[in-house]
Amino acid sequence: MDHPGGEDLLRIVTLVENTAGEHHALINEHGISFYIEKDGHKILFDTGQSDAFLKNAAQMRIDLSDLEIVVLSHGHYDHSGGFRDLTSLSGNSQLKVGEGFFDDKYALRKNAYDFLGNNFDQSFLQACMIPYSFVTREVEEILPGVHILSGFSRIHKDEQVNPRFFLFKNGRFIHDPFDDEILLALDIPQGLIVLLGCAHPGMKNMLDAVRLRLGRPIHAVLGGTHLVEAKGEGLERSLEYLNDPEIGIVGVSHCTGEEAMLRLKKENARYFHNMTGSSLYFDEIF
Repeated sequence: MDHPGGEDLLRIVTLVENTAGEHHALINEHGISFYIEKDGHKILFDTGQSDAFLKNAAQMRIDLSDLEIVVLSHGHYDHSGGFRDLTSLSGNSQLKVGEGFFDDKYALRKNAYDFLGNNFDQSFLQACMIPYSFVTREVEEILPGVHILSGFSRIHKDEQVNPRFFLFKNGRFIHDPFDDEILLALDIPQGLIVLLGCAHPGMKNMLDAVRLRLGRPIHAVLGGTHLVEAKGEGLERSLEYLNDPEIGIVGVSHCTGEEAMLRLKKENARYFHNMTGSSLYFDEIF
């Protein structure tokens, strides 16, 4: 990791996350949004649940009006909710989502279903003439050294999607397998920087896919891991996985959960709480 000042730097800024950082004028909320600058390209990964990420970007003098690509990790409100507000500022950026992103998503709360899905659909995109496409391949290089991965094999049996999550399709509720979830992997000399939305298909399943398909080590993991629901042996295995010395930076938060983050802070010297306003700079010179 390097510091600001060079042209050959990869810059990643957490525009919004659950926790407030040191800049107290920034707004924090349950959600996540990353701003990325790489080789002159500007990318957004997730938008949080509201326009908070836009206000925070303005506070940090980050111009989002000329974004090239917006990637939304999955169709939950806390990752896609700010996209409608973004369209009034940056209407020319291309949107990339996983197949099934527009399915209606719910969570079962006792006898009631709570809607957790997007606040826009394909008709909104079409009416606003926003170009969008679905990720249909296991690896799609959207820019040089910028990869979207989808379709994750469920290898680790301890990583199970919580049965409270549902889709409403064809007039009935079915369990949500989160087949729409995608991740972003960025090439740097040291390896790959992996950005996760919530990792509903399983953090280990997703990171194993990155290693296998791209054939490079993982240098950093940022974003949500959904370890908030991991318990017992499953949690221990996940913490051990993140303790792999190959992973130089562990900046997980959002849905990672308080217990997992406290353990990481205590046991993993490469962990930091990635919160609203956190900025990372990586040297891209070989």
